[in-house]
Amino acid sequence: MIVNFDKCFDIVVGHEGSYSNDSHDPGGETMWGITRRDHPGAWAQGRPTLEQAREIYRKQYWQSAGCDELPNGFDLACFDMSVNQGVRPAVMALQKALGAVIDGIVGLDTVGAAVKAGREGLALYLAERALRYAQTNGFDRFGRGWLKRTYLIAMEVV
Repeated sequence: MIVNFDKCFDIVVGHEGSYSNDSHDPGGETMWGITRRDHPGAWAQGRPTLEQAREIYRKQYWQSAGCDELPNGFDLACFDMSVNQGVRPAVMALQKALGAVIDGIVGLDTVGAAVKAGREGLALYLAERALRYAQTNGFDRFGRGWLKRTYLIAMEVV
């Protein structure tokens, strides 16, 4: 299915940026949002390429989070949060915001709740994401950027 993956990937990788190695970032050395720590194979022959990042994002974040099943807007928001905060936290935050069963799996209950909730549900999801950031270690240093990213995603889905 993956109707919106390419468009969503371009948006998310744009937020991730290219190369970084911030000593305060627990992810460490990163290229296109792909950390050496979490994806050593992608770094085996140097910095990962954009195409390697695309495949990692497709399999480990988009597909794992069930984004291809979600309505427009929810797919991008869940995908971006999955990349930035992890798949399970992204899906559970979505389910919490929608009042769906919180099991960390995008199934019929979650999809149905997202369809029914519409834009208001999407706004609640983004608010839930912001609240989670505020409770995350490193918020003092990275919080402004994390919230900016959330608001930019919100503007993409309006």
